[in-house]
Amino acid sequence: MKKVQAYLPERISLLFIALTFGIAVLSSCSDTKKLTYFDGIQDSSVKLATQSTESIIQPSDLLSITVSSLNPTASAIFNAPNESTPNTNQATAFGNTLTVGYLVNPNGDIQFPVLGTIHVEGYNKTQLTKYITQQLIDKKLLVDPIVVIRYLNFRISVLGEVTRPGVYSTPNEKISILEALGMAGDITIYGKKENVLLIRDDGKGDKMIKRMNLNSQEILTSPYYYLRSNDIIYVEPTKDKAAKERNAMIFPIVISLTTLLIVVLDRVNL
Repeated sequence: MKKVQAYLPERISLLFIALTFGIAVLSSCSDTKKLTYFDGIQDSSVKLATQSTESIIQPSDLLSITVSSLNPTASAIFNAPNESTPNTNQATAFGNTLTVGYLVNPNGDIQFPVLGTIHVEGYNKTQLTKYITQQLIDKKLLVDPIVVIRYLNFRISVLGEVTRPGVYSTPNEKISILEALGMAGDITIYGKKENVLLIRDDGKGDKMIKRMNLNSQEILTSPYYYLRSNDIIYVEPTKDKAAKERNAMIFPIVISLTTLLIVVLDRVNL
């Protein structure tokens, strides 16, 4: 009887180790379908969405507007605000220099040389380009002007279950949701690829919310595949993440109680 009692703590300890190992293995198992992009996709040709992806100009946007024509001297006055500068509160890092741009004020306006105040909020680049070009022609300021507009602060935010959440700026004004996630180090194993949230300003003062399934090839044809400036991407955590954090708090308590139980039983059997 004493021999059986002597081995009791050892058996309890081995049982605890086995249970702990089993729980760890089970908790680490995940559905691989949730860990991959485009699960089950076959070789095919996908036609991307043709809907316009141009961003809508909003207050606080910083625009580069360059004007050229057959008369460089006459065009120069319209390009002065775009010249490089070493120190300005309306400059942004672009390449190796600081470039001044037209900062859209809270009312949605910019101050453009000669033309004066222009309300640009709600326009996209194509619309604003046509408007300024037509104004230069109608006022007989330039002959055959060429207007080029670019964003100097095209940025997107990637938050939630990604490796490096943050705000990312890019000189490329056409960036897909997959490229944005790549910049953020990809979704972690605890992120929901099937329920990624997109938050976007609709240009009318409201927020548009769209959920996307990155496990489906339909994302490639979605009008939301390409992002706009100021878009926010949020990746929700899975239940596994919550369970992991919960286990991280409970596991030390279980170990402590089990150790205490073994010690008590060992002393009782002495």
